[in-house]
Amino acid sequence: MTALTNSVLQGDCVQVLSELPSASIDMVLTDPPYIARYVSRDGQRIANDDRADWLQPAFAQIFRVLKRDSFCISFYGWHQVDKFMQAWRLAGFRPVGHLVFQKSYSSKNVFLSYRHEQAYLLAKGNPALPEKVISDVQQWKYSGNKLHPTQKPVSNLIPLIEAFSKPGSIVLDPFCGSGSTLVAAGLSGRRFVGIELSSDYCETARRRTEQVRRPALDAAAAA
Repeated sequence: MTALTNSVLQGDCVQVLSELPSASIDMVLTDPPYIARYVSRDGQRIANDDRADWLQPAFAQIFRVLKRDSFCISFYGWHQVDKFMQAWRLAGFRPVGHLVFQKSYSSKNVFLSYRHEQAYLLAKGNPALPEKVISDVQQWKYSGNKLHPTQKPVSNLIPLIEAFSKPGSIVLDPFCGSGSTLVAAGLSGRRFVGIELSSDYCETARRRTEQVRRPALDAAAAA
């Protein structure tokens, strides 16, 4: 597993995850497709966002590679919460918290003005309580979506990684997009493994993580 850390792997996450050793990952932080048929303002779409057949197989593999007594944080589409919750529970995860990220702007105006993102904190086994408890409501910083149509801000991901993993540990994002989770992990002194289906976004994630790979390796060596 050491040879794969601080890397971005291109391919279908279910297949790539099946090749990783069991109980080899310390934390998962991921932003999978919301199953929302999302179209950005400039017409970009998200792969596999129009179907849910990947959901249960993906989280079954995520659960397998995650170490016991560890955390997974997953963003999700609120209108498909039943599908996500079923997949998480079937995999073996136990919901232990819910995070809401309040936006200063509206993503869409339909029945309501949608001004938040959300994620579940999921436990495998019985992980220890975090040393520093963070609020379940966080302020969202707009990333600009310049590198990916649903690009998450690094500044919002760093506190999650620091609260639910230890320095030098391995953070996995199996839907890594442009690599924001991986950048946040590296800046937090963690090692990282990313998986991305799109070759273009995979290359973007590799370029972004170049600047943090050496600090992450140094932190791992010192751990």
